[in-house]
Amino acid sequence: MTLDRTAFFIDGTWAAPASSDTLQVVSPHTEEVVATVPEGSAADIDAAVVAARRAFDEGPWPRMSPEERIEVMANFSMLYAGKLAEMADLITIEMGSPTSFANLAQAPAPWMMLETFLNIARAFPWEETRPASLGGDVIVRRESVGVVAAIPPWNVPQFTTISKVAPALLAGCTVVLKPAPETPLDTYLMAELLQEAGVPAGVVNIVAAGREVGEHLVAHPGIDKVAFTGSTAAGRKIAAVCGEQLKRVSLELGGKSAAIVLDDADLAATMEGLKFTALMNSGQACVAQTRILASRQNYDAVVDALAETVSGMTVGDPMDPATEVGPLVAQRQQERVEKYIALGQEEGARVVVGGNGMPEGIDRGWYVRPTVFADVDNRMRIAQEEIFGPVLSVIPFDDLDDAIRIANDSEYGLAGTVWTADAEAGLDVARRVRTGTYGVNTYTMDFAAPFGGYKASGLGREFGPEGLAQYTELKSIYPSAPAV
Repeated sequence: MTLDRTAFFIDGTWAAPASSDTLQVVSPHTEEVVATVPEGSAADIDAAVVAARRAFDEGPWPRMSPEERIEVMANFSMLYAGKLAEMADLITIEMGSPTSFANLAQAPAPWMMLETFLNIARAFPWEETRPASLGGDVIVRRESVGVVAAIPPWNVPQFTTISKVAPALLAGCTVVLKPAPETPLDTYLMAELLQEAGVPAGVVNIVAAGREVGEHLVAHPGIDKVAFTGSTAAGRKIAAVCGEQLKRVSLELGGKSAAIVLDDADLAATMEGLKFTALMNSGQACVAQTRILASRQNYDAVVDALAETVSGMTVGDPMDPATEVGPLVAQRQQERVEKYIALGQEEGARVVVGGNGMPEGIDRGWYVRPTVFADVDNRMRIAQEEIFGPVLSVIPFDDLDDAIRIANDSEYGLAGTVWTADAEAGLDVARRVRTGTYGVNTYTMDFAAPFGGYKASGLGREFGPEGLAQYTELKSIYPSAPAV
């Protein structure tokens, strides 16, 4: 079966691209081309926006009742559930996510998110009547924000796509989706499922393309809202454009989250938890807690336990179910992470496990050795900048107040954890660390609760009723006063 594609999904059909340019999807494991797809141009984006604009301004989707849209999206969710294994395999093939993680999160989590948003939409206050302060009533409506530009990244492509597409469609919006050039394959399968589910033509349009074409989409006058997940640097540029145009925008950006290990924590259980929270998806996760904070009196024990844990993780073929750490998405990402490993040593940090060079027994692919740094000062660049790879920094603290100070000493504020035997003390820490999500002896994202970040980690929230509300505009209607 070939994975090659020759068209874009625009206006409910498979449309020929405006140019002959193509994107090569390269396996991060073998460095071989696994698929070729069209590369979108500004003209393709223009066609997609025209279709989405027409579908919003003239089509049935925004004019359906919420219940009618829910019915179509429930059908999509049912179809999606039948394709989880295929979706997981596509994501492993195109970006190297270990199949264990792909089958745990890359495909099932988007489906679980769909189901949660359906339940939220069923109970959402689309229109409510309130007592007016001057007497009588006022009607408050939540209406579709309009045409949405959805721009997900490559690391969790379906997860970040569904987090935008599902609430946008349930709210009655239409969408132009620009997948990352590294990961276009999963969106083709999604388009087929949307079409089969009965989503009308033009409601979702998909054009894979690079950064310049993405900039054209963001600035397009036909777009009412931009929903972006990616780097903070890109997010700042998008926010500037949207601010100038007074265009709605939500941004889920970078992180440099801290895991605080208190002295009473069960070290074995903590290390098992950190295998996931710090190194999920081979470290390519915005919520990865790559700063490990340990007290000075317990520092060596934490470093030794972390070194033993990381050195025992299986690195290799992402299609092997035993693999825990796979390759990075691209050669440029491999080179970026290797530069940070070298930088950490130049800054005076000590490599305890890993370091530069290919993992043992691997001679091709975009791999790096999972690396643990000790003797890290929080002012070092490896402690302040998002590396986006399997690199952990262990930072000492003096007391609890110092740990919280260090955790908050970051331009980011996305996630974090505390590990302790005292659940109440853990909750106190959670309330003091300035991040959008936080875990006590665990880390998760529940789709019924808002997800997003403080500070440079973004604007707005995804998931929960708050995430659905991001795709609506509020309208107040004052009924005429009754005749006296």
